[in-house]
Amino acid sequence: MVTKKTPEGLFSGDDGALRCMWCQSTPGYQHYHDTEWGFPVTDDRRLFEKLCLEGFQAGLSWLTILNKREAFRKGFANFEAEHVAKFTQRDVTRLLADAGIVRHRGKIESTINNAKRVIELRAEFGSLSDYAWGFEPPAGSRPKRITLAALRAATTSPESVAMSKDLKKRGCTFVGPTTVYAFMQAMGLVNDHLDGCHVRDKAQVRPVSIRRA
Repeated sequence: MVTKKTPEGLFSGDDGALRCMWCQSTPGYQHYHDTEWGFPVTDDRRLFEKLCLEGFQAGLSWLTILNKREAFRKGFANFEAEHVAKFTQRDVTRLLADAGIVRHRGKIESTINNAKRVIELRAEFGSLSDYAWGFEPPAGSRPKRITLAALRAATTSPESVAMSKDLKKRGCTFVGPTTVYAFMQAMGLVNDHLDGCHVRDKAQVRPVSIRRA
């Protein structure tokens, strides 16, 4: 009997389903991969949270941030931008003493600043979702099959560069092109589940609420 070879970059889980190799380390990571990463998000709170957490991830692994996500949510008022925008120096001091999160003054202050900028974006565009999805790559501009080599090479895109540049112009910080691309991957603006991953087709479905140019 010939055993079918698992495609490069994928692994077979205990349930027999093929998943992207990067989530193999823990069951919680696999759950995140199966239910969140790459699935289109239009909820403003979740979009703001992810943009902030991607900034905190800089220099660290996403698993580290994921394991601390509940502590981040508690510390940052569940990432409700209106609340975070009102944080004061006392909150910065409080968060610097919170061992449950990444205690980096620059990133903490950046989150408060970015909350204010997100409120401004909402006033201009109607929602953070409408703003972010305006940077979705045009239909047909991305390959239908995502290979491991392509995924490793994709650390930025023309759209992440453009969004990063625009966010910086508006006063946001910790929003470099690589950080923004990771945000786009996680929030489903691009679908970088590898070809053969059991959730790739599910993640491809776009909610009708997403506006397209």
